[in-house]
Amino acid sequence: MSRFILSALCLLAATFVCGQKVYRGTSCYNTDIICNVSDGKLYKGNSVYQTDVLVRFDGTSLYRGTSVYSSDILFTYRNGHISRGHSPYQSDIVATWRDGKMYRATSPHQSDILFTYRNNKVYRRNSSYQSDVLLTTSARIQPLLLYFILFAAA
Repeated sequence: MSRFILSALCLLAATFVCGQKVYRGTSCYNTDIICNVSDGKLYKGNSVYQTDVLVRFDGTSLYRGTSVYSSDILFTYRNGHISRGHSPYQSDIVATWRDGKMYRATSPHQSDILFTYRNNKVYRRNSSYQSDVLLTTSARIQPLLLYFILFAAA
């Protein structure tokens, strides 16, 4: 039993050390890596160079590049809502995360589903078809990062 626990801890540690990869479509090839998350930073492609940092993530906020200044907060994740900047206002909510689905603004309607995240795959809108996979992740990724990758990083 202790070997199992040790193996699980090693696997978990390797995930944090190696980072999380985001691939185009259903691919898991290095040539199809769009970005990766390592040490609280989202990097372009498979890079881990400071010059390739797109955003820094502190658990609730995304900062421009490697910034630590509140004036450089691009998006904040609070209570299932993604807001522009550090805004507490309802009018600045750009998306809502609920039950594995990202909705436009605060809408609860099926027609406003932006994407579905299930089993480390991001599906177009409310789909679960393999042909509608937009991204594949090597491990679970925060909804705020997925939103940024799909809608703000382009």
